[in-house]
Amino acid sequence: MLRKTILALAVASALVACGKPGKEPEKDASASATAKAGDKKAPASLIAAPEDLVTVETNALASGPVITGSVQPERKADLRAEVSAIVLQVMKENGEAVKKGDLLVRLDDTSIRDGLNSADEAMRASTQSLEQATRMLERQKTLRASGMTSAQALEDAEIRRNNAQSDLAAAKTRTVTARQQLHRTEVRAPFDGIVSERKVSNGDTAQIGKELIKVIDPTSMRFEGLVSADKIGVVKVGQTVVFRINGYPGQSFNGKVKRVDPAANPVTRQVEVLVDFAEKSQSRVAGLYAEGRVEAESTSTLMMPSSALVLNGDNSYTWRVKDRTLVKTPVTLGVRDDRSGNWQVKSGLASGDVVMRTPGSNFKDGQKVELSAPKAVASASTPAAGNKGN
Repeated sequence: MLRKTILALAVASALVACGKPGKEPEKDASASATAKAGDKKAPASLIAAPEDLVTVETNALASGPVITGSVQPERKADLRAEVSAIVLQVMKENGEAVKKGDLLVRLDDTSIRDGLNSADEAMRASTQSLEQATRMLERQKTLRASGMTSAQALEDAEIRRNNAQSDLAAAKTRTVTARQQLHRTEVRAPFDGIVSERKVSNGDTAQIGKELIKVIDPTSMRFEGLVSADKIGVVKVGQTVVFRINGYPGQSFNGKVKRVDPAANPVTRQVEVLVDFAEKSQSRVAGLYAEGRVEAESTSTLMMPSSALVLNGDNSYTWRVKDRTLVKTPVTLGVRDDRSGNWQVKSGLASGDVVMRTPGSNFKDGQKVELSAPKAVASASTPAAGNKGN
């Protein structure tokens, strides 16, 4: 019996040895190592055309005092009532173009026209009186020469003639005044432009001095800016000014300093500087806020386009291409050139370094870069830059 038991244990041990259960963990460890090796596979190469790269170079950077203000028309007219009357009709609305002499507002002229008719009648009566007094004087002179009238009668006739002349002069003045008042009931455009603000409506009572309508010349826009008094010493007539206008995003305007005010504001300690637009394309909307810089001096410094920068909080970096490999390079920035939009690079790059013009979110440090044909030669369906195999 004992021999049978020993034999059974031996057979069981042989069967366990043939199954080799201890080898399975080794197989699992090998598979895990293979998976980890796959996770560490190098990123795909980046295909870039020459147009996707930009070389950092040294350029001129203009600097000078900051100027802030608004765009205002040089030619503007605030038309006011010169007579007291009811507004009969407003001919133009805000934004409508007008020509010099166009009727803008018509006031009630009934009473003024009656006054003109009365003045005309008084002038005709005074004219007749003067003619009669003149004839009487001539007759008295003839009679006096023949001794048929007294010297007193001649003197009285001369006085009546002089009074008639004074009455006629006064009547003419009243007529001219009434005619001017009648002319002022029609408010006309003083120059070609547009209506910027309508102040009255039909039926309003216009007292003398009341604002009626405003007209501006949109072709005479200029930048009326302010410069800090401690910086005004470097501002000269004729200097270039580069500025931006709210309402025109992404667009820069150039101008020339036309005049520098000789006196500073006693409260703000700022000096007004008038800037003319340098080009024909200018803002045609008055009152817009503008801010820029007077190019008082120019220095040579390292510059790079803003499109090549990646801003990460207070830090900035760019993707430099060195030995056909992407290198994430931190940079320290200075001021921005409003004229070109480029940034001054204080540190991190050197003249001649090549960076990606437009960094992508999938770029990786150490990623290989392969140059393709220029975009002008490559097929339109081929992307300018992308991951190889995508």
